[in-house]
Amino acid sequence: MRNVVSAALRVGAVWLFVHPLAMASTALTVQSRDFDVVLDGPSQTLVSLKPKQGAGFDFAPSKLQSTRSGDGYYQLGDIDLRLRTAGESQWQDYSTAFRREPARELPRDAKTLAAGEVSMGLPSELGLRVVRRWQIGDNGNLSLRFELTNAGQRDIELGGVGLAMVFDNVLSKRSLAEAHTEASFADPYIGLDAGYLQVTRLNGQGPALIVAGENGTPFEAYRPIADKKDESGKALLLNDATQRGQTFEGFYTWMAASRGFAEREWKGAEQWNEPTTVTLRRGETRRFGVQFLVSKSIREIENTLAANARPVAVGIPGYVLPTDLTGDLWLSSRQAIRSVVAQPAGALVIAAADGVQGWSRYRVTGKQWGRSRLTITYADGTRQAVHYFVTKPSATVLDDLGRFIATKHWYDDPSDPFKRGPSFMTYDRERNAVVLQDQRVWMAGLSDEGGAGAWLALVMKQLGAPNASEIERFERFVTQTLDGRLQVNEGPEKFGVRKSLFYYEPQAPQGVRYDPAIDWTKWSAWRKSQADSVVRSFNYVHVAAAHWVLYRLARYHEGLVKAHDWRWYLDRAYQTALAMPKLAPEYAKFGQMEGEVFIEILRDLQDEGMKAEASQLEQAMRERADHWAAEEYPFGSEMPWDSTGQPEVYAWMRYFGNTAKADLTREVILGYDPTLPSWGYNGNARRYWDFMYAGKTAQLERQLHHYGSANNALPLLDSFRRDPRDIHLLRVAYGGLMGTLTNIDQDGFGSAAFHSNPDLLRFDGYNGDYGSAFYGYAYGIGSYLARHPVFGNVGFGGSTQEQGSIVSFVPRDGFRTRVFLAEAGLWLTLDAGKFARLDYDRNSGNVSVYLDRADKFTPKAQLRLESTRSGAGYRPSTTLNKQRGRYVISLGKSETSVQLTPAR
Repeated sequence: MRNVVSAALRVGAVWLFVHPLAMASTALTVQSRDFDVVLDGPSQTLVSLKPKQGAGFDFAPSKLQSTRSGDGYYQLGDIDLRLRTAGESQWQDYSTAFRREPARELPRDAKTLAAGEVSMGLPSELGLRVVRRWQIGDNGNLSLRFELTNAGQRDIELGGVGLAMVFDNVLSKRSLAEAHTEASFADPYIGLDAGYLQVTRLNGQGPALIVAGENGTPFEAYRPIADKKDESGKALLLNDATQRGQTFEGFYTWMAASRGFAEREWKGAEQWNEPTTVTLRRGETRRFGVQFLVSKSIREIENTLAANARPVAVGIPGYVLPTDLTGDLWLSSRQAIRSVVAQPAGALVIAAADGVQGWSRYRVTGKQWGRSRLTITYADGTRQAVHYFVTKPSATVLDDLGRFIATKHWYDDPSDPFKRGPSFMTYDRERNAVVLQDQRVWMAGLSDEGGAGAWLALVMKQLGAPNASEIERFERFVTQTLDGRLQVNEGPEKFGVRKSLFYYEPQAPQGVRYDPAIDWTKWSAWRKSQADSVVRSFNYVHVAAAHWVLYRLARYHEGLVKAHDWRWYLDRAYQTALAMPKLAPEYAKFGQMEGEVFIEILRDLQDEGMKAEASQLEQAMRERADHWAAEEYPFGSEMPWDSTGQPEVYAWMRYFGNTAKADLTREVILGYDPTLPSWGYNGNARRYWDFMYAGKTAQLERQLHHYGSANNALPLLDSFRRDPRDIHLLRVAYGGLMGTLTNIDQDGFGSAAFHSNPDLLRFDGYNGDYGSAFYGYAYGIGSYLARHPVFGNVGFGGSTQEQGSIVSFVPRDGFRTRVFLAEAGLWLTLDAGKFARLDYDRNSGNVSVYLDRADKFTPKAQLRLESTRSGAGYRPSTTLNKQRGRYVISLGKSETSVQLTPAR
């Protein structure tokens, strides 16, 4: 084999390293301080972007270059323009991606890697000249810049300026291992001048890429690039030719101006920021550009931004604000803050407070329900947008949810031919009616995530906020519909869970009239034999969770559960869990949403002394866990890639002592679950296909606070309790949990998720699979008193007050049954009762616990203590009765206090 030697060309003070093979394919290989870069020679668009510290990792889809080149394929370096000249009313669209033509190469100076005038099919009489430059900025960062010069006779109004953000998120034809090691996901902070895009590897490892706007390039909107084609199959203008689907979410454009879209395609949708236009006067040049920054890890993204003189915002506890809980907004900027303004006016009350170590602090209180925005303006005119969502107090939100499901979703028609009543059906908020027919039959069939969503949310709400009338109605559902209809109670499939009670048959059964407006030819219009099948493992978890909650209510409260005793419900939970790998083995090999409930069932069997049952269940789950332990990335699913299985995989890896695999799972979650200054994206685990399966507006689209958000928060919370120094985990996790409350409207309807596409930006009309989301909230919600390395004591889900060495912490989450004192390493949980307040003495370590007074159903509290530090942990200062690992505390007519001391 002959030796291959790179050719080196010097342009000014910049060396261009050009491989001979690259020259043969007309590629241009250049370098910046942080990246090895390959550009397509003729078009000067990006082919490869490899961080020098990334061991060959490529943020760009370079491996797809042979299949993704030519007309209609977007690349990083493409620009879209929507414009009109003065006096015209119609917008016209132009894009460098639509018709791929060579750039007219321009001279390069010492800081320019490549420069060219690009053709966009612009009419010559317009006189608009567009130049693209790849440059090294004054700070040494790689930059992509566009110069737009109006050499025409009339002013030009730009109603859309979009920079294509094309990174390697194409998972098609990749194994899970390949996807995790080669691909990356992008998450936007649509924060105007302070906005940025973070691009993180699927495995959660560093380095991470940050795309930050340069002066004059605000991150105003984030437009998905669709894949619409003409009759010949060619991509239409402003569309990409790559087929979107479950293995490819699609690419997006960074919109620096967007009013032209807001007036047309997005009309009626409330945008993240006020849409603007840019007027290019005759003879004027306007520049747009972004810089590419490298962060050594995901956790270092904010530090990297600060080091590059970018404003940084940190919300504690996040950006979802119940009206009874004031949050902190910490701002770091090299520029002084000129103003902080809320939109809508009065939606948020802002008060300046004492800052610390270069951080300014603002106390933020929500006043008006719904979406709101803080706009921070700095001394140099830079603007930063932080997006909040204000809810009612968390406990009130849960009351609304329970009441709405128990009444509006309630269905009890004795003549129903599918025998679905009494039950809690899928609800259509736009029609304000239950969904009795849907082409996706499970949506009207009480099973799968979509059909089970309503009743699962209702029963999970009872775990920490029980309501006697709601439980009574739920038990009617269990005894008359769930047991024997939805769940098989006899024969070889006993304890199996059917896929749907509703189904479609071409010859309609007696008494059935199928809606002729529905297309019943789709695959999802299951026949009865398909609907009766018990082979989908994901259905078992919902049923097991329902039985488990009723067991807990019957065991630790008095008089709430009446249909069966606690033994019946625990046995049903156990039998359902055991049946899953037996009757649905194909899917049971994957991690299940809500799968943590199996561990809870196992531990309750152990606590109750049911050794044989516990041993049998543990062995069944060990076989699943052993399968995962043997895989490099054990996150398979019925989907090609998913964010569903990771939480259960993590839980069992921890249970069986596989620390390395649990840690790997945690980092993978961080690869698709960000912390960003926006209620919508903060803690929002990636999901983009489930609107098609459980939404009313059924389309491929990035979902905000789908059930993945709350479920993926659970491993992060567990990891934080094990290492309270890693507060990044808590911030991401709490964003996911609280995001789940934003789905619940002012009347109590819980939507499947929020539509992120800018033509919608609203919650879906179906409740869909929201039950799985609320499972994550109910299982994980608690109040956390943490110690931030800069900000000091901070409360997540509770308010703090310090006096001397005493820190008082008042929980205000929806349940008030779990509290973590990070500095003490103490995890307190109540299976009955509620926390009113905790006082922590930082000097002695003593903890004073104050419990709510007794009520009709809860005469005694059931308290568990768990130390997350090595050593003996905490114990009550006085002798308390202990049963099944819980301290039993008699409650009175007023608050009851318990003193805890560190065990020496």
